[in-house]
Amino acid sequence: QVQLVESGGGLVQPGGSLRLSCVASGSAFSIATMGWYRQAPGKQRELVAVLSSGGNTNYADSVKGRFTISRDNAKNTVYLQMSGLKPEDTAVYYCNLKSLRLGVLYDYWGQGTQVTVSS
Repeated sequence: QVQLVESGGGLVQPGGSLRLSCVASGSAFSIATMGWYRQAPGKQRELVAVLSSGGNTNYADSVKGRFTISRDNAKNTVYLQMSGLKPEDTAVYYCNLKSLRLGVLYDYWGQGTQVTVSS
Protein backbone atom coordinates (compact mmCIF):
# COMPACT_ATOMS: atom_id res chain seq x y z
CA GLN A 1 0.00 0.00 0.00
CA VAL A 2 1.26 3.44 -0.95
CA GLN A 3 0.49 6.59 0.97
CA LEU A 4 0.91 10.07 -0.48
CA VAL A 5 1.18 13.12 1.77
CA GLU A 6 1.03 16.59 0.23
CA SER A 7 2.19 19.82 1.79
CA GLY A 8 2.97 23.39 0.84
CA GLY A 9 -0.44 24.79 0.05
CA GLY A 10 -1.71 28.07 1.40
CA LEU A 11 -2.88 31.57 0.63
CA VAL A 12 -0.84 33.61 -1.84
CA GLN A 13 -1.37 36.86 -3.66
CA PRO A 14 -1.74 36.96 -7.45
CA GLY A 15 1.66 36.80 -9.09
CA GLY A 16 3.14 34.96 -6.15
CA SER A 17 4.77 31.55 -5.88
CA LEU A 18 4.30 28.33 -3.96
CA ARG A 19 6.00 24.96 -3.96
CA LEU A 20 3.95 21.87 -3.29
CA SER A 21 5.57 18.67 -2.08
CA CYS A 22 4.29 15.11 -2.05
CA VAL A 23 6.07 12.36 -0.17
CA ALA A 24 5.28 8.78 -1.10
CA SER A 25 5.70 5.73 1.09
CA GLY A 26 6.66 2.41 -0.42
CA SER A 27 9.38 1.20 -2.75
CA ALA A 28 7.77 1.73 -6.15
CA PHE A 29 8.30 5.47 -6.38
CA SER A 30 11.22 5.43 -8.80
CA ILE A 31 9.28 3.47 -11.42
CA ALA A 32 6.03 5.35 -11.04
CA THR A 33 4.52 8.18 -13.00
CA MET A 34 3.83 11.03 -10.64
CA GLY A 35 1.27 13.72 -11.22
CA TRP A 36 -0.44 16.75 -9.80
CA TYR A 37 -4.14 17.33 -10.35
CA ARG A 38 -6.45 20.01 -9.05
CA GLN A 39 -10.13 20.48 -8.39
CA ALA A 40 -11.79 23.85 -8.02
CA PRO A 41 -15.22 24.21 -6.39
CA GLY A 42 -17.95 23.06 -8.73
CA LYS A 43 -15.49 21.75 -11.29
CA GLN A 44 -14.09 18.38 -12.23
CA ARG A 45 -10.63 17.29 -11.21
CA GLU A 46 -8.13 18.17 -13.90
CA LEU A 47 -4.58 17.31 -14.78
CA VAL A 48 -1.99 19.94 -13.91
CA ALA A 49 1.30 18.16 -14.62
CA VAL A 50 2.72 14.66 -14.86
CA LEU A 51 6.27 13.35 -14.75
CA SER A 52 7.16 9.85 -15.83
CA SER A 53 9.90 7.70 -14.35
CA GLY A 54 11.86 8.39 -17.53
CA GLY A 55 11.64 12.13 -17.10
CA ASN A 56 8.92 12.94 -19.63
CA THR A 57 6.60 15.75 -18.62
CA ASN A 58 3.18 16.91 -19.65
CA TYR A 59 1.47 20.11 -18.52
CA ALA A 60 -1.99 21.55 -18.81
CA ASP A 61 -2.00 24.42 -21.27
CA SER A 62 -3.18 26.77 -18.54
CA VAL A 63 -0.02 26.27 -16.46
CA LYS A 64 2.68 25.90 -19.13
CA GLY A 65 5.53 28.29 -18.51
CA ARG A 66 4.40 28.96 -14.94
CA PHE A 67 4.49 25.57 -13.19
CA THR A 68 7.30 23.02 -13.04
CA ILE A 69 7.04 19.43 -11.86
CA SER A 70 10.12 17.64 -10.56
CA ARG A 71 11.01 14.63 -8.48
CA ASP A 72 13.69 13.43 -6.08
CA ASN A 73 13.69 9.64 -6.15
CA ALA A 74 16.09 9.46 -3.22
CA LYS A 75 13.49 11.23 -1.09
CA ASN A 76 10.41 9.63 -2.69
CA THR A 77 9.17 13.15 -3.28
CA VAL A 78 7.56 14.98 -6.17
CA TYR A 79 7.33 18.74 -6.30
CA LEU A 80 5.21 21.30 -8.08
CA GLN A 81 6.81 24.71 -8.29
CA MET A 82 4.13 27.27 -9.07
CA SER A 83 4.88 30.83 -10.05
CA GLY A 84 2.88 33.65 -11.58
CA LEU A 85 -0.14 32.37 -9.70
CA LYS A 86 -3.57 33.55 -10.77
CA PRO A 87 -6.92 33.52 -8.96
CA GLU A 88 -8.06 30.79 -11.35
CA ASP A 89 -5.33 28.52 -9.96
CA THR A 90 -7.29 28.36 -6.71
CA ALA A 91 -8.15 24.72 -6.05
CA VAL A 92 -7.37 21.69 -3.98
CA TYR A 93 -4.23 20.13 -5.43
CA TYR A 94 -3.86 16.36 -5.35
CA CYS A 95 -0.76 14.24 -5.78
CA ASN A 96 -1.13 11.05 -7.82
CA LEU A 97 1.05 7.99 -8.28
CA LYS A 98 0.53 5.50 -11.08
CA SER A 99 2.58 2.34 -11.35
CA LEU A 100 2.17 -0.57 -13.75
CA ARG A 101 3.49 -3.81 -12.32
CA LEU A 102 2.92 -7.28 -13.73
CA GLY A 103 0.07 -5.96 -15.84
CA VAL A 104 -1.74 -4.35 -12.92
CA LEU A 105 -2.18 -0.58 -12.76
CA TYR A 106 -1.80 0.82 -9.27
CA ASP A 107 -3.34 4.27 -8.81
CA TYR A 108 -2.98 6.21 -5.57
CA TRP A 109 -4.09 9.67 -4.45
CA GLY A 110 -3.10 11.99 -1.67
CA GLN A 111 -5.56 13.81 0.56
CA GLY A 112 -5.07 17.14 -1.20
CA THR A 113 -3.72 20.52 -0.21
CA GLN A 114 -5.59 23.80 -0.64
CA VAL A 115 -4.09 26.57 -2.76
CA THR A 116 -5.86 29.92 -2.65
CA VAL A 117 -4.75 32.81 -4.84
CA SER A 118 -6.33 36.04 -3.70
CA SER A 119 -5.46 39.61 -2.85
